[in-house]
Amino acid sequence: MYFASDNTAGVPPEMIQALADANKGFVLGYGNDDYTRRLNERMSKLFEREVATFLVPTGTAANAIALAHIMPSWGGVICHQSAHIMTDECGAPEFFGGGTKLFGFPGDDGKLSLATVKDAIAQYSARRPHQVNAAALSITQATESGTIYRAGEIAALCETAHAAGLKVHMDGARFGNALVRLNASAADITWKAGVDVLSFGATKGGAFAAEAIVFFDPKLAEWMPERRKRGGQLLSKHRFIAAQFEAYLEQDRWLAWSRHANAMADRLAEGLKAAGIQIVWPVEANLVFAIFPQETDARLKAAGAAFYGRRPSMLPPGIKLQSGAILARMVASFATTEEHVTRFVALARG
Repeated sequence: MYFASDNTAGVPPEMIQALADANKGFVLGYGNDDYTRRLNERMSKLFEREVATFLVPTGTAANAIALAHIMPSWGGVICHQSAHIMTDECGAPEFFGGGTKLFGFPGDDGKLSLATVKDAIAQYSARRPHQVNAAALSITQATESGTIYRAGEIAALCETAHAAGLKVHMDGARFGNALVRLNASAADITWKAGVDVLSFGATKGGAFAAEAIVFFDPKLAEWMPERRKRGGQLLSKHRFIAAQFEAYLEQDRWLAWSRHANAMADRLAEGLKAAGIQIVWPVEANLVFAIFPQETDARLKAAGAAFYGRRPSMLPPGIKLQSGAILARMVASFATTEEHVTRFVALARG
């Protein structure tokens, strides 16, 4: 009953085999290998245009280096106040950006509204040179609340950002989960909607350690090889990241694994609702947020269930925790089974 995160699972056998295959023989390092060349071609095919792809081992590195590359160090990033870059990356965007500032704003269902972004741009686009001005917009797909931006929402946000001279970054740590729920193409919800750079996550989807920074205009990626190297994120045995991504994308495994995780999240939410547990946000990806009474929380944890509590400040207006209750977050993965869900729900029911 490990629902703490989708990174608590191991990796699928296909991923282990891909790493084992990549371990044979001698291969040039630092991305000068056939694995990386094949992956670059595959990424362009996936996104239906020529893209520039840079592999790194962590999502934090992907987000921080991507943002640092698309904006000046004296600029600011508009993001949701619960965004991973805002709450869970220990200042990495500011560090890699050489002083970049993050502007966190509230938004229903974990998403930034068009009105909020317009107001944020107006607030942080004046008083030069005294004030930090917005230079980028970062949105998360799927969000930290487990919700999803539709293509039209993304397009409207990107159009507004671009009109003000901002670049747009998408944190896609759970990009696959969003994609399959929308039944869209990878192009539809990225560059066709106006996104400039994507942090394409594979680790939460089943990889060992594999993230990609994808620039949809290769010209925007000029000097990115040097930035990645200087940031300490260019692995010498680079093929092992590329091999993971190859296995991830091969036969659309990433989509199948994402669909499974989403389906297990749906099953979990439905079971908890039937048990009288309040579900906070619509379940649109593989995350479920629920309010657990104190006794339910204690019973689940005593039985060995793993899940995280979240700050009550995340709750939408009108929802308040009773004394002792918690806002619980459960995350399903490719490895979650129906038996895991059934046992968890039974314990929650009491």
